[in-house]
Amino acid sequence: MNPPFGTPDTSGYSHAALAPLDSHNQALAANVHPTEWQNPTPPPFYDLVVIGAGTAGLICAAGAAGLGARTALIESDLMGGDCLNVGCVPSKALLRASRAAADTRDLQEFGIRLSGDIQIDFAITMERLRKLRAGISEHDSAARFKGLGVDVFLGAGTFESARSITVAGQSLKFRHAVIATGARAAIPHVPGLSDIRYYTNETIFTLTSLPKRLAIIGGGPIGCELAQAFARLGSAVTILTKGGAIIPREDPDAAVLISAALQRDGVEIVAGARITSASQNELHTTLAVKTQGTTREVMADAVLVATGRAPNVQSLNLAGAGVKFDARSGVAVDDYLRTTNPRIYAAGDVCSNLKFTHAADAMARIVIQNALFFGRKKASDLVIPWCTYTDPEVAHVGIDAAAAATLGPAVDTVKISLGDIDRAVLNSQTDGFLKLHVMKRSGQIAGATLVAPHAGEMISEITLAMTAGISLGKIGSVIHPYPTESEIIKRAADTYNRRRLTPQTRRLLSGIIKVGRVLKPA
Repeated sequence: MNPPFGTPDTSGYSHAALAPLDSHNQALAANVHPTEWQNPTPPPFYDLVVIGAGTAGLICAAGAAGLGARTALIESDLMGGDCLNVGCVPSKALLRASRAAADTRDLQEFGIRLSGDIQIDFAITMERLRKLRAGISEHDSAARFKGLGVDVFLGAGTFESARSITVAGQSLKFRHAVIATGARAAIPHVPGLSDIRYYTNETIFTLTSLPKRLAIIGGGPIGCELAQAFARLGSAVTILTKGGAIIPREDPDAAVLISAALQRDGVEIVAGARITSASQNELHTTLAVKTQGTTREVMADAVLVATGRAPNVQSLNLAGAGVKFDARSGVAVDDYLRTTNPRIYAAGDVCSNLKFTHAADAMARIVIQNALFFGRKKASDLVIPWCTYTDPEVAHVGIDAAAAATLGPAVDTVKISLGDIDRAVLNSQTDGFLKLHVMKRSGQIAGATLVAPHAGEMISEITLAMTAGISLGKIGSVIHPYPTESEIIKRAADTYNRRRLTPQTRRLLSGIIKVGRVLKPA
């Protein structure tokens, strides 16, 4: 098992994501942190200086430069940020491999038998991950952004005043700036944890051999996705979550289904767990866990800490720039994404509770309009869905069941089981549902939770309806191809429309039919 740190390249630069330093990771580094890179000489001032080359920073820089603004982009680590290097891209590559492994075990139901045991070569699985990530990294490369007209500076950026930033010994003066430094893995206070070798999402993808036993601290989206992936690939996985259920931000009905799915894949879920100590010897790591008044020991060959994200606000001298921030919640912004320094904006994980790549993208587009063109776009107007990529997936947008309950009779909730959809039955994938919360008076969709194998692909129809103000009733008139899982949305619309057919309306329509019989007898 590889240690949770990277191997330095020939210039001495190292990063946790760059292990092992094979040809794929060397190609990644050459794109997103080239060692031979020469920082440009800055002009007298920039229209926009962006600190952080993750999703938010890249969108800000590319958009501003494309519109003719003199733009600088500063990155101290790997361009592409978490999403490319240690988040969305590598995790989904791993999930795809694990789903392929699970599919082979479910073939007998379809009359397909494979001779012999299924062999999983974890080293090849991870090499595929590194290869695909390196290929995608060209889109986020320093060379590409230079070609877009962006001045790319590699080094740590620090505010030296309310109007300037220093990086690698050079001072960059700006008309506006954007803080897009993202977030990092939050580490809980557990006695002894700092003395053992543990992984986070920033280091888990450096593994080249499969841990026989994996303990995961945290039952949120990252913990659940990786728990299922490693279990399907052959690890004995234990999730330790301090709450009463996994994915606590999601609808409780969704959490129940995902919990059952993980357990079918062999994951043990220990809810209400308080870890009192961590220790390590030459054989394994031991976590002492208190739950429901009893104490037990969980032994593992690897430990993954997945207890959330903390904003990267350290070492920026934000106070010196007049920017209010908090170590836990990040940079304070108003609805226009301005900080307390009106010349400085923020976007992405560093200032948002919704730490998603697509949310950072949307926020960056608001910053471009508001900073450069005196725009008045509001972050509160964004309709942002999200998805947990377990199997089945859990997608959500808008209000949830708890929020709908507080609105009382003003909201009508429609729930359709995936088992009522023909395509799901034919696929033998009936564990799931769609729950829609609809404003009774207008028929506008206020929120939805969708649990299905491809929920992340399906939620966009609902998000579009919410963004465009299309009522659920009108979705009922949209023709969906048969048979598809997305018919569940039309089924919900039909159910909602039937509910609107009051006894009085039914009597009226019945009367019209009777009149028709008289005027046009058979």
